[in-house]
Formats: sequence, structure tokens, C-alpha cells
Amino acid sequence: MLCNNLEQLQRARREGYAVPAINTQGGTYDIIMAICRAAEELKSPVILAHYVATGAYSGHDWFCQVARWCAEKVSVPVSIHLDHGADFGICMEALRLGFTSVMIDGSALPVRENAALTESVARVARCFHVPVEAEVGELQRLDSCGAVMENRNLADPEEVKEFLSLCHPDTLAVGIGNAHGFYKGKPEIHLEILEAVRRFCDLPLVLHGCTGMDEEIIRKAVRELGIAKINYGTEIRWKYIQYLEEGLKMDHQGHAWKVSQYACQALTEDVKRIICLSGSAGRAK
Repeated sequence: MLCNNLEQLQRARREGYAVPAINTQGGTYDIIMAICRAAEELKSPVILAHYVATGAYSGHDWFCQVARWCAEKVSVPVSIHLDHGADFGICMEALRLGFTSVMIDGSALPVRENAALTESVARVARCFHVPVEAEVGELQRLDSCGAVMENRNLADPEEVKEFLSLCHPDTLAVGIGNAHGFYKGKPEIHLEILEAVRRFCDLPLVLHGCTGMDEEIIRKAVRELGIAKINYGTEIRWKYIQYLEEGLKMDHQGHAWKVSQYACQALTEDVKRIICLSGSAGRAK
């Protein structure tokens, strides 16, 4: 059931659980259907996330059409989310294509510029009844070995407060030492930043870079610190490739759909684990 996710995220924040947002690798049917099936089985809302870079192969319109088709095959709330939209133009394209949620990521900009960009997107998105996610405190990027490729500061709660005085996003991602990619060793996650932000911000908060993060930290952030959306990408894309490789060793008789079916079914179990971690099982309404 295709939906706008704002009501789901607001409820999640109030009740101490999170809605999982899972990257779909540019509209890969096996991944999207695995996410939707897992959500249906566990009666959980779910978010189909789309990175701009992964849409380069199939096209953003392809992702949106496949995601909408799969969403309508299940009875639970499913939203279609643009993740890390880098500029005004890509967010406008997402709105035209029918995305039901967009993120404008101006976190590399100074606070005032980030706020101005965020508000310019939010002003238009409101006309489409589409919620907007913003970010303060740019995430680190990790290489394939887990080493930091770029050094970025953690979010300063005072800058977050200034940011929110200048713009009005619907949800907010805050940098707390989390990163995209596989972590090398145990990541240093600063939950005290979330604690400080939560004192003056009642928006649903978003936790990016959950792959490899200590699950107890994720649970604490969700249950106690306002995190209402948890993002998974790296784990899912690597697991999908692993399952394709396993499927190719089966007696597939040259039928690509048999390999895809195997990967989809195996990945469904991984998504179910993420749903259970988020606490969203049984929360579909």
C-alpha cells in the first residue's frame, strides 16, 4: 500500500520504535520485493530508499514505477524515498516522478545555506503533500576496508538549533559519528548528541549508516532518543550479491528467474531481522 510516511514516522517517534528504510539498488526487483514481502509477513511499515547514484543504470523513473507496483501488492504502508538528494533539481524530479518522501542533503554546506536549500525544497514538497528529510552534520564516507575517506565533524547541537530556526523539515538526520559503508572496528557513536538535540527538537530523527553498528546502540537510539527511521544500504547490497552467487551454484538450468527467486527469498529473512531490530513488527496501520 503506497503511502506518505510522515504519519508513520511521527507515530514511531511517539511510541519508541523506528521504520526501516532500505536501499533498493536503483530499482532492483528482487530487493524491492524482498523488502515488501518481509514487511507484509511481519505487518510492518517500510521505506523503499533510492540513492541517486544507483539510479544511473536503470533510471529514477524505473525505480519509482517498480517500487509503486510492488508497494501496491502488499497491504502494509510502503513509502518511496529519495535518499541524499544533493540539490533542488533532483528533489523536484523525484516529486514529479511520484516519490512519496524526499531527502535534501545540504549537510556539506554552512548552516544557513543548508537551511535555505532545505526550505526551498520543503516549500515545494508541501504542495505535493510529501515530507522532507534534512541533515545536519555530514556523514563520514568509508572505503571498502572501512577507513575514513573524508574527515567530517560531528553535528553541533547549537548548529542544529540554529538550522531548525531557519527552516522547517519534517524529519532530521543528525551526524553522531555514523558513516556509510562497512565500519573498520567498532564505530564511535555519540548518543549524547541525540540526547542534546532531543531536548529542543520533537521531529522524528533519522539514523543513517546502520550497517555494522552495535545493535544495542541502535535500540537505545530508537527507544530512548527519538530515532524513528533507521537506514540500511551496505549490508543489503552485499547480501544480495552473496545470494546471487549462491543461486548460480544451484541447478538453475539457465533460468535467471530461479537465481533471482533464491536471492529474493534469502534476502527477505535479512529484512525481517532489520524489522525486528527496529521494533516496527505489528505496527502497520
